Amino acid sequence: MTTRRTFVRQTAAIGAGLSILNSPLKLFASEKKSVVRMGFIGVGLRGQDHLQQCLKRKDVEVVAVCDPDTESAIPRSRKIIQNAGVKKKVAEYSKGENDFLNMLKRDDIDAVIIATPWEWHAVQGVAAMKAGKAVGMEVCGATDLEECWDMVETHEEMGIPFFGLENVCYRRDVMAVLNMVRQGLFGELLHLHGGYQHDLREVKFNDGKQFYGGGIEFGEKGISEARWRTNHSVHRNGDLYPTHGLGPVCTMIDVNRGNRLMTLSSVATKARGLHSYVVEKGGVNHANAKVEFKLGDIVTTSITTANGETIILSHDTNSPRPYSLNFRVQGTKGLWMDDFNSIYIEGTSPEAHRWEPDASYMEKYDHPLWKRHSEAAKEAGHGGMDFFVLNSFIECLKRNAPFPLDVYDLATWYAITPLSEASIAQGGAVQQVPDFTKGKWMKRKPIFCFDDEY
Repeated sequence: MTTRRTFVRQTAAIGAGLSILNSPLKLFASEKKSVVRMGFIGVGLRGQDHLQQCLKRKDVEVVAVCDPDTESAIPRSRKIIQNAGVKKKVAEYSKGENDFLNMLKRDDIDAVIIATPWEWHAVQGVAAMKAGKAVGMEVCGATDLEECWDMVETHEEMGIPFFGLENVCYRRDVMAVLNMVRQGLFGELLHLHGGYQHDLREVKFNDGKQFYGGGIEFGEKGISEARWRTNHSVHRNGDLYPTHGLGPVCTMIDVNRGNRLMTLSSVATKARGLHSYVVEKGGVNHANAKVEFKLGDIVTTSITTANGETIILSHDTNSPRPYSLNFRVQGTKGLWMDDFNSIYIEGTSPEAHRWEPDASYMEKYDHPLWKRHSEAAKEAGHGGMDFFVLNSFIECLKRNAPFPLDVYDLATWYAITPLSEASIAQGGAVQQVPDFTKGKWMKRKPIFCFDDEY
């Protein structure tokens, strides 16, 4: 596979030419749209989810899909489009890994959704911006800090809108807690937790025939995520997927808008879970039993902020466990935890020093956005979250409004991965989190979900 740096060099010249032809600054300076013309880079399972949601909307025209997988991704996407009753031909770009560059040359695409393997995100996001296309990018962690700076600097150079598709920021209980925070229920915030605690062993391994489980193959012998995601666990040791846990708590403490992340320190346990799984399912003589997985089974990251809060992030994907994003929001008057749906507010909770169920609070503080759009979100993935994150992306494009989760947010979240890798490699040494806003965080105002619009 061509490396990211090679692609950055390749697309720089292409992007420069396209930017002159398409005048992206002019395109997005004042133009409002009734319909967003969308292209899709990556239509595997996640990309297909976005495709289905877009096809349900009257304000989105699906123009093109791009994916090198002609055995599964392209045929499945074609079927989704046919089942939606689309009359107009949707273009397909599937001639190898580079074909997204050809799709980006089209002048009938306003925006692209990028849902490809992680190592391609920054490459394709930068290329899309240079081609004058607004970007909605799926989440992961960066390979290095250079990727983060590439995205930020290209955005600033080109003036192209860039949205981080972190859907957990829109989870119903998380948004209710955000409402509680803004109404002062917890007092002044002090400490927050978030994480990605998800048994992914049947995602990282399959039999090469079904998407999840059924075997212990990965890489060239696996399919779907097992084909590319597992290799990150072989070669890297850090918080590989920080955004689900970090994004929501960042909205609660106004990171990059009056606050920012300052430092982090990470530690990791030994790596045992994936090897044990391979041996259990395939025996000690299976070729993959000889693979040395680098990723520690549990990675813990401690973060400080400019305004004095602390954050604990966890990454736990190699062991048997129930799913949890490990949220905790704690202030001077009380705290909430999503595990066991627990809350305690001093002077309000029925018993001192005892948790109470959070159900009544979730109803009372249900966010106006969810109250308004819950019916529309019913059939969307991830409990409705996918509707809200996509709706925000599209509505902002239509209205020429600033994105509530922008390139500075995504760069900050993405940066946790290489910083955590560096910290672990250095025995937990403290790392400085870059200020991707270059000081603008001190004057930028919070805009994430203050009403019921988007």
